[in-house]
Amino acid sequence: MTESSAHSPSSHRRLGLTLVTSAAVAWSLSGVFVRLIHVDTYTMVAWRGLIGALGLACVMPFMGQTNVIAAVRAMGWRGWLFVFLSTAGMLCFLSALKHTSIANVAVIYATAPFMAGGLSWWLIRERPGKAALIASGFALFGVALIVGFGEAGNLYGDLLALVMTLSMAIAAVVARTYRNIPILVTACLSSFLSAAVTWPLGDPMHIPLRDFAIVALFGLMNFAIGLPLYSFGARHLPAIETALIGAVESPLAPLWAWLAFGEVPGRSTLVGGSIVFLAVAAHFVHTELQLHRNSGGAGP
Repeated sequence: MTESSAHSPSSHRRLGLTLVTSAAVAWSLSGVFVRLIHVDTYTMVAWRGLIGALGLACVMPFMGQTNVIAAVRAMGWRGWLFVFLSTAGMLCFLSALKHTSIANVAVIYATAPFMAGGLSWWLIRERPGKAALIASGFALFGVALIVGFGEAGNLYGDLLALVMTLSMAIAAVVARTYRNIPILVTACLSSFLSAAVTWPLGDPMHIPLRDFAIVALFGLMNFAIGLPLYSFGARHLPAIETALIGAVESPLAPLWAWLAFGEVPGRSTLVGGSIVFLAVAAHFVHTELQLHRNSGGAGP
């Protein structure tokens, strides 16, 4: 293989696809971790945040982020806005997993790319394409079916999942608008902040060893493994494609829940989820065809 072929756009794209997909698989296990942990939500979030932040801090030097203090000083109010939005999304996400099904949380979160596109149009006048708007409409309709006709006792968790999705969508718009925000540093700060907020609300000093081991693995899987894979992969892909591939997490999460716990999704979740997944898949195929057409139909 020549040097030019090794560094061709197609090889970069394949690397990006592999890394982002691997991150999505790592993140899709979140629901399984939450079900396996038998401590209160605050204790779980506190230890997950602390261990995840420490793990990410160990990884950052290998990703070129060496001067963390300078990065924190330079990130400004926009960086702190990203930190607070990420923290809010993180807290709502883990709380939602405690109050509704993994399938509902996963499917609702699948609309994040489309919600981010709508917010970009509204807030920064970044006009999305017609196909994205159509896909967004179908995806939101699918979520409405899930939330509106979900099983009894799930509405609170579904609403938490919606707030989480909205928080993460706004954070994505902030990151896209202000590209100098150090994502890994802000993610580390978000993780520490979530631990600081929930530490006095739970009972972190009396966690059983078994639960502590699972929480530690949970934090490392999400932050020290998933986030670096996603960050590296995103450098090689268009933003919309990165978001859509990340949505692979959504169908995988209820699959793991079904295999591990026999947690069968309800009818409204299956119908609404099918609509969301078809919208994601259709938009992805449309984007691929457009890229192929724009490149003159050349193969890799």
